[in-house]
Amino acid sequence: MSIVTTRNLHKDYLQGSLEVHALRGVDFTLERGEFAALMGPSGSGKTTLLNLIGALDSPSSGEIFLDGQDLSRMSAAQLSELRLRRLGFVFQAYNLVPVLTAYENAEFVLLLQGVPEAQRRERVMPLLAEVGLEGMENRRPSELSGGQQQRVAVARAIAGQPALVLADEPTANLDSKTSYALMDTMRHLNEEHGVTFLFSTHDPRVMESARRVIRLVDGRIESEDRR
Repeated sequence: MSIVTTRNLHKDYLQGSLEVHALRGVDFTLERGEFAALMGPSGSGKTTLLNLIGALDSPSSGEIFLDGQDLSRMSAAQLSELRLRRLGFVFQAYNLVPVLTAYENAEFVLLLQGVPEAQRRERVMPLLAEVGLEGMENRRPSELSGGQQQRVAVARAIAGQPALVLADEPTANLDSKTSYALMDTMRHLNEEHGVTFLFSTHDPRVMESARRVIRLVDGRIESEDRR
């Protein structure tokens, strides 16, 4: 069953006086439970596609369906609620709140969702342990390594029990050992909890872990491999 479907998706924007065609008629389907990666050179449209699927931007033309819902027919308030309830995000810059602890960062989405404190703790503590951060719950981002910060970001993305996690270059700032460990963690969450993941990446380590690799070139899907 598909969780994401795009039809003839186009995205154009101006860069100074130059018109950029970031996506050129992308037809794409992502099935529930997939562990998939978008790859391609810089400027190929990977991040643009991820942002459109995540309702962080809107297409110039074409359609995007998430869980059967047409994003173009949703109001700004409905899209905000969709991002909160149905999507998780992992960014290469981590985007943690510096003054909050690892636990507080991980529970942040649950606070926004209105989940009671006891339930937040019940969900977040095992999740932090599962991503390898047991005993580090009270550390702030400045007291954590880059890999540990990215694990907090993954825990935060998963805590709200989203239908889909979108990860933009999640290993870009990590060394090889940490990258492999992070991908193992996310693959475990995919296999054990059925979380659907879609990555954008240049990193061969991410591509090795993915079960499906979609190659974008000049805003079009050129090919894909399933494993």
